[in-house]
Amino acid sequence: MSSKSAQVVVDSLLTKYTVSGKGKAILLLHGWGDSSAGLSGLQSELSKKYTVVTPDLPGFGGSQAPSGDWDLSDYAGFVGNFLKKIDTNKLYAVIGHSNGGAIAIRGLSNGDFASDKLVLMAAAGIRGTAKTRNKVLRLVAKAGKALTTPLPKSAKNRLRRKVYKTIGSDMLVAEHLQGTFKKVVADDVRADAAKLNLPTLLLYGGSDEASPAWYGETYHSLIKGSKLEVLPESGHFIHLEQPQIVTVEIEEFLK
Repeated sequence: MSSKSAQVVVDSLLTKYTVSGKGKAILLLHGWGDSSAGLSGLQSELSKKYTVVTPDLPGFGGSQAPSGDWDLSDYAGFVGNFLKKIDTNKLYAVIGHSNGGAIAIRGLSNGDFASDKLVLMAAAGIRGTAKTRNKVLRLVAKAGKALTTPLPKSAKNRLRRKVYKTIGSDMLVAEHLQGTFKKVVADDVRADAAKLNLPTLLLYGGSDEASPAWYGETYHSLIKGSKLEVLPESGHFIHLEQPQIVTVEIEEFLK
């Protein structure tokens, strides 16, 4: 089923989103550096039975970037205001990939929005010790500075790869969101996850180095009654690498 794109102003930010299908409402939240386009395949399948809404989060895709530096709570609050703005107050499910999953956990825990069910695909949001976070922030700051200096491209790429490996997530360094990036990579949602009390499906890739399967095991232990499925052959973008399996798992869970 084809989807239609629309725009709406939320918190003074011009926001692009897509909507398709008919039925109970499902919200899809993309990861860092991605956009609604990355979830278009899943949206197309789910819209055969549901109304599926997928926004471009601020700073990504066709949506304006925030004027200040945001953390996960800011993004979660934005999602809540976005849903109110488009008159979607009753959600049947929230499906979040990577950083979108971390935003979903924070938003549901804080009461920014509510849902009957939750699906976390390779959800991020588990951070290291304070020492590790400080190391990450130093690397991020160094990488941000390098972007504006005349370093050889190969040197910049090596530095970026070092950052990616250290933070253990898919947090691509968006040049226009350096301050936001620093806040997001230091924001842990495990305490938020422990507060959740709704049916939750956890989908992780067995070969995912960005949000490894032990993230799923951790969330599984924190979210009462959750179900964990690990796809051995998949990496971080499980909905793109194993679309049929992921779609079947989600559809069965939503029933």
